[in-house]
Amino acid sequence: MGNTESSPLSTAGKVDGRPVTFTYHRRDDIDERELIWTENPASIGRLSTKDIIAVIPIHTQVPDDYSVLYVDSTTATKDTKTSIPGVFKSFVATKLPQPFIHDYQPPGNACWQTRQDKSEGFPNLHIVVSTGSGTGQAEAVWEQMLKPMLRHVCSLEAKDYALHFTTSEYTVTDLTCDIFLKQANLGVAQAIVLLSGDGGMVDIVNALKSEQLSRSYVKPSVALLPLGTGNALANSAGITGDNTMGLKTLLQGSQEELPLFCATFSPGARLLVNEGRDERLLHTVDGTPLAHGAVVCSWGLHASLVADSDSAEYRKFGAERFGMAAKDLLYPADGSSPHPYKGKVSVLRPSNNAKDDWQPIDRDTHGYVLATLVSQLEKGFTISPASKPLDGKLRLVHFGPVNGEEAMAIMKKAYDGGKHATDDRVGYEEIEGVRIQFNEEDERWRRICLDGKVIQVERGGWVEAKTGVKGVLSLIVRS
Repeated sequence: MGNTESSPLSTAGKVDGRPVTFTYHRRDDIDERELIWTENPASIGRLSTKDIIAVIPIHTQVPDDYSVLYVDSTTATKDTKTSIPGVFKSFVATKLPQPFIHDYQPPGNACWQTRQDKSEGFPNLHIVVSTGSGTGQAEAVWEQMLKPMLRHVCSLEAKDYALHFTTSEYTVTDLTCDIFLKQANLGVAQAIVLLSGDGGMVDIVNALKSEQLSRSYVKPSVALLPLGTGNALANSAGITGDNTMGLKTLLQGSQEELPLFCATFSPGARLLVNEGRDERLLHTVDGTPLAHGAVVCSWGLHASLVADSDSAEYRKFGAERFGMAAKDLLYPADGSSPHPYKGKVSVLRPSNNAKDDWQPIDRDTHGYVLATLVSQLEKGFTISPASKPLDGKLRLVHFGPVNGEEAMAIMKKAYDGGKHATDDRVGYEEIEGVRIQFNEEDERWRRICLDGKVIQVERGGWVEAKTGVKGVLSLIVRS
């Protein structure tokens, strides 16, 4: 049978006390749904599935009353410094079509509902607002979207949750070490609503992995409201599939363990901070520096453009900063060819029986080397088309030195549903690990990108990234 539009479902009801006729259209095959209500032929209300957050029953004497929660995207502004997709709004609806209620009423065991008790003086629901992420929209999203929604849904006041604003790039790490990790090791279930990009998530992951976990450890549940530049994790997990900035996923989602990889480094590797001006030591285990990631470990063009665009001047352009930095790298001002990255790249393939049977890629110079657990690095940029949400499979995308036009042509195919994966110039495969041994004199070409963080490896050093890491948190994803 072919997928066809179901018959419209109509009921007589009310919106904020005014008599209306509801009509609910839905196409399950493409998740296209729309609620329309009319008071008279000239008065029509309309909500698209992309704007609807949830439908919440109102506990009053009227059993058919519900709050319809949605994002009004018509209020969005074009000022990139303050713009957000819209503002939170709601209305009271009586006698909604039952299929509409079924589609949008959250489950009874939503993560935020079970975390409102207090333990050791802390509420177990934490809101983390990353003020420096992306173009700086996190505070506006908190004030105009998340805060009024929480107050509306469950009457949450300030005493019912812990609110944290970041004041430096170390705030999330410090919060995790001081609160989230200690509580988790005590067996306390916690929900963290993270208004951030991929960097905030990797900070939480690495802080949770920085100490031995107790037998009582309970994985925190993290709901990600994507406020970063690329938002690779949120795009790949389906969180950005609507206009609600993750609010629908927060209320209606389910918990899934976040897959990780572990990157180990040669002893001189350092984390670059403060727009690359300062260095910071990595966490070490038995003397080996290491870091964990959930998105990407890259070298070459991708790592360089992330590192070069990590500045306040570039960040104000949002995701466009990556393209701007890429053009500078692919078309150097002196008219020369793009830099050929020198080093030995080896892979550990799933079919190998030996644990350390590293097989080299047959070239000494490279243009692009990227291992990833996700499908999209930014919205529409499908770097790994075979990747499924949270499938835990590490995949490698790589190609050799090419000129600027060829590199741009390959990257454009990634925007066309990931067609670069079948380009003869591109290598693409599932792996269990990748190892890079650097042969670069200039430190600029020895930078690694790990989930948006930039790590510089010393001359003659190496990095090795492997899967098979035990997860430490659950991500709230669309059910």
